[in-house]
Amino acid sequence: MRALVQRVTEAAVTVDGAEIARIGPGLLVLACAMRGDTQDQAEALAAKLARLRIFRDDAGRMNRSVLDAGGAALVVSQFTLAADTARGNRPGFSAAAEPAEGERLYLHLAEALARHGIAVETGRFGAEMAVSVVNDGPVTIWLDLPPPGQGA
Repeated sequence: MRALVQRVTEAAVTVDGAEIARIGPGLLVLACAMRGDTQDQAEALAAKLARLRIFRDDAGRMNRSVLDAGGAALVVSQFTLAADTARGNRPGFSAAAEPAEGERLYLHLAEALARHGIAVETGRFGAEMAVSVVNDGPVTIWLDLPPPGQGA
């Protein structure tokens, strides 16, 4: 699975002009299930997100996790993270999981993150969403878990 993670002071998702999710300080997680991804990878990504030390400690160093900071997470499905731009100017998305599987793994990721004790909000899978974000820092981290059987 892939994720683009931003440390935020706030983030929200709007669908058809109506706000469907909002968080204060925490993580915006743009997530993409790739072909061949499994629930185990969603679990591993959730654990990584829960422990990722990108929040400031009392000395101002990035040394605290979202759990330590008492933050929330807004998880948004983002199949375009699977973009292949190696040929031409139009990205290909064939590396993304099929929609039904992508939705299942995206929801599993959100549920797994919540089981770590983090308040989780989600976007709406497959919808045209407007995501508003105030990136704190800015801090943006790319996480790319390898497919099963290809190392850690």
